[in-house]
Amino acid sequence: MSIVTPIAPPSVRDLVSPEEWRARVDLAACYRLTAMYGWTDLIYTHISARVPGTDNQFLLNPFGLMFEEITASSLVKLDTDGEILMESPYSINAAGFTIHSAVHQARHEMACVMHTHTVDGMAVSAQKCGLLPLAQTSLQFYNALSYHDYEGIAFDLDERDRLVASLGENRAMVLRNHGLLTCGRSIAEAFTTMHALEKACALQLKAQAGGELVIPSKEVCEHAAAQFNSNDDVSTGDSLNQLAWDALLRKLDRENPGYDA
Repeated sequence: MSIVTPIAPPSVRDLVSPEEWRARVDLAACYRLTAMYGWTDLIYTHISARVPGTDNQFLLNPFGLMFEEITASSLVKLDTDGEILMESPYSINAAGFTIHSAVHQARHEMACVMHTHTVDGMAVSAQKCGLLPLAQTSLQFYNALSYHDYEGIAFDLDERDRLVASLGENRAMVLRNHGLLTCGRSIAEAFTTMHALEKACALQLKAQAGGELVIPSKEVCEHAAAQFNSNDDVSTGDSLNQLAWDALLRKLDRENPGYDA
């Protein structure tokens, strides 16, 4: 494996479609926001975005860069067979390829896949009970959270079928003894889903340290989960995920601009 020195690659904006460039900008922003929220693991873990208009092409982080360094032009374009489709000075994380290509091969409606190794996420991934329906944030995932048993570092391409089978039709999954995974029909949805899942894991660990737990009834849990499934703001016609994403981009523009280069 070669040593990577962070560089500022030339812009690829004129080499890709406007739709791909928008996806690149949003994905680079997603990486920097992930760093801003403290969900990184040095240069490890990964986020991917499907190249718009394709079923088998996606963008992945250049292996060796910190998340706060990533730009739209530095992202690596490859297909689900692992072939790099655009010249790049970077390599990719092999385990990242396995996990992300699995979802992109099977879930063509998903535009983005996120994977984290946070302490809170890993802690809950090691709990036999899994994620408990302890608070409103957790109830977003009631009967909508998958689990995948740990098989070792994801270098084995045969694991892709099992990952996809475990995920099923859900958009969030706990990788047992490993971490968390979310996917979304947009980059905004994948990020806001991960934000909620990370928060749910953190609150669970704190609640477990504080005494006897109160868990809502099955009926209340199902009602709250159904409410979460309707996420359109009728008054504006905009997705709540997109409203949150626009606000996040404004925050990023103030605190860590340059992702759109």
